Amino acid sequence: MDKILESFSRDETYEIGRRMGEEAKAGQVFALQGDLGVGKTVFTKGFAAGLGIKEPINSPTFTIMQMYDEGRLPFFHFDVYRIGDIEEMDEIGYEDCFYGDGVSMVEWAGLIKEIMPEDTIVVTISKELEKGFDYRKIKIGKGLDEL
Repeated sequence: MDKILESFSRDETYEIGRRMGEEAKAGQVFALQGDLGVGKTVFTKGFAAGLGIKEPINSPTFTIMQMYDEGRLPFFHFDVYRIGDIEEMDEIGYEDCFYGDGVSMVEWAGLIKEIMPEDTIVVTISKELEKGFDYRKIKIGKGLDEL
């Protein structure tokens, strides 16, 4: 069953991410989807704060994966937008991240759907301009059908 949350500001998007980070459990994998500029990084910064991570969070567009280990759980932040071949995921050891004792957040996960875990939690952020420039609909679902 999908859950729909609404955000009317960057701060609310951050807060939704923070609450999800506080509730995150070891071994969970999140797929984060949405167009460019929709607030994926804001959400991820909140999520990391919910895990207790204080260092700056940047989108790992050119490095594919960034690891943060100062929070209550290790946090693996992936951005696979620029991935050339799915074998690159093997090279960075994605299985240790997805199936280990940390939490993984994967942006553009649809590009690597074939290696995503079946129980992936999919967070889709979208704009609805008729509800305001800063409005975001945040849909939370489970399973690869959501990608």
